[in-house]
Amino acid sequence: MRKNSAVGALLVLMSAGVAAADCRSLDHDGRGFTVCTAVLGQDDLRLFLSAPDGRPFASFERVNTALAPAKLGFAMNAGMYHPDRSPVGLYLENGVQAGKLVTSDGPGNFGLLPNGVFCIAPDGFRVIETRAYAKNPPDCSYASQSGPLLVIGGNLHPRFLPTSDSRYVRNGVGVSTDGQTAYFAISDDRVNFTEFARMFRDALKVPDALYFDGSISRLYAPEIGRNDPGFAFGPVVGTVLPQR
Repeated sequence: MRKNSAVGALLVLMSAGVAAADCRSLDHDGRGFTVCTAVLGQDDLRLFLSAPDGRPFASFERVNTALAPAKLGFAMNAGMYHPDRSPVGLYLENGVQAGKLVTSDGPGNFGLLPNGVFCIAPDGFRVIETRAYAKNPPDCSYASQSGPLLVIGGNLHPRFLPTSDSRYVRNGVGVSTDGQTAYFAISDDRVNFTEFARMFRDALKVPDALYFDGSISRLYAPEIGRNDPGFAFGPVVGTVLPQR
């Protein structure tokens, strides 16, 4: 009986480990991060903006309500937005465009060129510099424009300052070299752009990464006990789990 109970407990722990394996803690250069992973062909990764009633979702809870009986696996805010929660730049959801590509520079982090687009395509995930996207748009099923780019072909954004005292809880996405894996990261504490970008390049080893936002950054990952409170937001990216 004791042996069977021990085996049963081990199986439960193993199952829990598998369920929670999508998100993990990562330490880099004395800073803590939480990283959630989506793999092409294994995870149903989508972007969400407006509920069936036409209003912005603005929260993870409303996305879950719309998905029922399916549910979110993990999710985070996925780009900058106007006061009405509409996306600042390009936004594609299931092939339908809700925001236009912005190629000009401008104020704020979004306009700190080069910025870029996160693309979910049938053949892979991509982080693409905005003007390169404009010249040769890929076949994205979902896409969200944001900025600045954190990592560009293995290099950090040229305007980042290693000693900057501009520190926020930040989140963003990086894509593996083969485009088969997307890494969604949020800092556990306040970090500057250089620290955040170096985590993607040096710890996750991604050649390209895109900043989503800071200060309002939030993560939903119930398997690790995360449902961050905060302000309503615009675009959301997350994995969808089918009804079990």
